[in-house]
Amino acid sequence: MLTITDLRKSFPSPEAGGQPVEIVRVARFELAAGQQLALRGESGSGKTTFLHLIAGLLAADAGRIDFEGVDVAALGEAARDRLRAERIGYIFQTFNLLQGYTVLENVLLGMSFGSGRMDRGHARAQLERVGLGARLHHFPRQLSTGQQQRVAVARALANRPRLVLADEPTGNLDRRRGQEALALIREACAEARAALLLVSHDQDVLGQFTYVRDFADLNRPAAAGTA
Repeated sequence: MLTITDLRKSFPSPEAGGQPVEIVRVARFELAAGQQLALRGESGSGKTTFLHLIAGLLAADAGRIDFEGVDVAALGEAARDRLRAERIGYIFQTFNLLQGYTVLENVLLGMSFGSGRMDRGHARAQLERVGLGARLHHFPRQLSTGQQQRVAVARALANRPRLVLADEPTGNLDRRRGQEALALIREACAEARAALLLVSHDQDVLGQFTYVRDFADLNRPAAAGTA
């Protein structure tokens, strides 16, 4: 499903006098359809940048991101946005919910970026699936952090993605709610037959995965100024 080769991304660094500092250099990475894999990495290791490149939120400097036969790295911004909306679900640590819209509207808006068709019945079903059937018309500020993460999960799965990317999805939750959210994410992905790639530094989170890889073993950035 996903094969990455020679992927690179650099950013200018004030600490390096404005010279580019390579954040991501991944020679090879693969994820199979339906697979659930966790990447272990400390803050600042480049794992969020790696997810952003896969999702097309950032443009790669070099390399190939082959996602179901499409090279994401070769697409322009608009094409990357369409691909992400149609085939990739993204769960952010900070939820990224729109505060002026209800729970149901947040999910419907997420659906509109894909096919453009807002299936109200499917959106409701996704929210009921994550236990928020009685909160459809609440605003995010009226929900607990755990409930907000459930909205984010429902939104990520609303367009029936083939791949779900999760960036420290339990980072803003206490341990109990974090375990509940992670179990929900994994179960929902399994039911939808979507692959899951999660990044975290939390050992409690990583310990729940059968397949865990160290991001440092994948990512070998060059020294500052040599990217």
